[in-house]
Amino acid sequence: MGTWSSGGDMWASGPVVVEQSILTPWRCCPYEHPARSIKDFSLSHGKDSRSSDGSDGDENKERGNWSSKGDYLLSMVGYAVGLGNVWRFPYLTYQNGGGAFLIPYTLMLALAGLPLFFMECSLGQFASQGPIYVWRILPLFQGVGFTMVIISAFVSVYYNVIIAYAIYYLFASFQKVLPWSECFSWADEFCSKTQIVNDCNTTLHGEIIHANYTFVTSNNLTCINGTINYKPVQFPSEQYWNKVALQRSSGLDETGNVVWYLALCLLLAWMIVAAALFKGIKSSGKVVYFTALFPYVILLILLVRGATLEGAMDGIQYYIGRQSNFTKLMEAEVWKDAATQIFYSLSVAWGGLVALSSYNRFNNNCYSDAITVCVVNCVTSVFAGFAVFSILGHMAFVSQRPVSEVVNSGFNLAFVAYPEALSKLPVSPLWSFLFFFMLLLLGLDSQFASIETLTTTIQDFFPRVMKKLRIPVTMGLCTVLFLLGLICVTEAGIYWVNLIDHFCAGWGILFSAVLEVAGVVYIYGGNRFIQDIEMMIGHKSRLFWLWWRICWFFVTPALLMAILLWSLATFSPPSYGSVQYPTWGSAVGWCMIIFCVIWIPIVAIVKIVKAEGTLFERIASCCQPAANWGPYLERHRGERYSHMVDPKKEKEHEIPTVFGLIYTQ
Repeated sequence: MGTWSSGGDMWASGPVVVEQSILTPWRCCPYEHPARSIKDFSLSHGKDSRSSDGSDGDENKERGNWSSKGDYLLSMVGYAVGLGNVWRFPYLTYQNGGGAFLIPYTLMLALAGLPLFFMECSLGQFASQGPIYVWRILPLFQGVGFTMVIISAFVSVYYNVIIAYAIYYLFASFQKVLPWSECFSWADEFCSKTQIVNDCNTTLHGEIIHANYTFVTSNNLTCINGTINYKPVQFPSEQYWNKVALQRSSGLDETGNVVWYLALCLLLAWMIVAAALFKGIKSSGKVVYFTALFPYVILLILLVRGATLEGAMDGIQYYIGRQSNFTKLMEAEVWKDAATQIFYSLSVAWGGLVALSSYNRFNNNCYSDAITVCVVNCVTSVFAGFAVFSILGHMAFVSQRPVSEVVNSGFNLAFVAYPEALSKLPVSPLWSFLFFFMLLLLGLDSQFASIETLTTTIQDFFPRVMKKLRIPVTMGLCTVLFLLGLICVTEAGIYWVNLIDHFCAGWGILFSAVLEVAGVVYIYGGNRFIQDIEMMIGHKSRLFWLWWRICWFFVTPALLMAILLWSLATFSPPSYGSVQYPTWGSAVGWCMIIFCVIWIPIVAIVKIVKAEGTLFERIASCCQPAANWGPYLERHRGERYSHMVDPKKEKEHEIPTVFGLIYTQ
């Protein structure tokens, strides 16, 4: 006797007998692992001869493969390790209990970040398809792939603007005196490197009076301790950022002119990206040996220099030392921050991990790759915190303020607080150059992968065009994105950058991640997916997969759902500092995110309409893999996928047209 089922874990137990449509007989075969040895591609290039584009040594001649293991790993590290590791993680650690924050951070890595990272790497490598075509695994959810790609496109527009900021500051560092080290001609009366007393209580003729500080000093009086009020002043670096670098207007309503030097920096940023990607992974895979590794050299230099400064230990104590507060672990906000930081830091659900992994050789050990990249990413975050807080500790010491008053995150850390601290060091232009060069490299790595996600999607749709016209297509894509980014280098540009980040890099990605895990685990089948992975990395024991089953089936979906609901519940209108956005600005933001996620229901409806049968049969049909889902190359398909439709030739088989029933004995 047996039970009837469709989709789900059809490979969970026992031999399988199938009654299935003629289009999808490959789904019916019992799992038989082909006898083979697992051969991982080497870190070196090997001695095989190649043509000029490196394609001769590729396993997949149509799509191409990474030239070496190192190209792939460094590209993945560069994609995961970005600006957030430097300007967000250290601040979150300080804010959420210091060293105590590493406990929830590590747990969230193991329970949510790593399982999702491993899943995406496996998906891309197994099918050798980008973030849209990989959803042949579950046609009903193919809109999730469209959402990932569109959000990546939106984020690429403003992310390169941030890189342009770093380039501008990089060039500004080539001066004997840093332009933000003093209150020069561009400053106003509120600019000051030290606190300015406004008024205080003092004693005059035996009576306590409240007087202006000018009156106090002119009469040789002294302020009573604890009664001093300071003027609201701004550091030179803050005014330089707003008045010179950005030429910031009063709000989104006041667009102003294009800031020409930022536009040129943005153009240079896009030229660098286009040059690195002109041959796709064959060229970007070589560039990352510098762009992914050199930031670690700079971080080490900054850490060594920072550790030798007075006050450095005070900063480090605030970061992860005696100031650690383990009672913070009782607060739900701390765990939410840890989960959110892990999720965004690893760049999961953006489509980039699938795209980069799709160029792997089929038997590459994606399991060890996922663990390696995730661990390197998290260690980098902790390491960067020491470099940041040692310098900020010195800044607090010099300005005679507590560390808590100089710590910040995001733009204020990268372009205000840290530059201000660097300006106080001997040979400050050198340290400023190194810091902004590091930011440039960190940003470029992530941008390379984001654009590669877009070009991979184009290649999946138009493989012949990309094979012949990759350079013009890549340059054309970069040109379009550059033109779209010009609005972000106007006088109101920073408001647009913040607006896109606020809406597009938020709950839309979380929503995609929840659907991704649910679709693969609950509809396609978690056990079925595990056996797909074993076709690549070899058979593993039940004990080996126990952790991954617990995470994929229960823990990871629950955590992602909790973060998503929390994000929606705490969602607030956008603002930049004290500047509130107009209603139409928020409306534009909502239009952007709706445009991103609306493809999920649209594509699902299109798939159902194109399918055959009753409504239930159509939905059930679209919840099963397409006829051309499986390993890209025939020699990797084994018995399980021996009858699948060739994905290179049969594009029309995107949707199963006959509902097959699977009988499990």
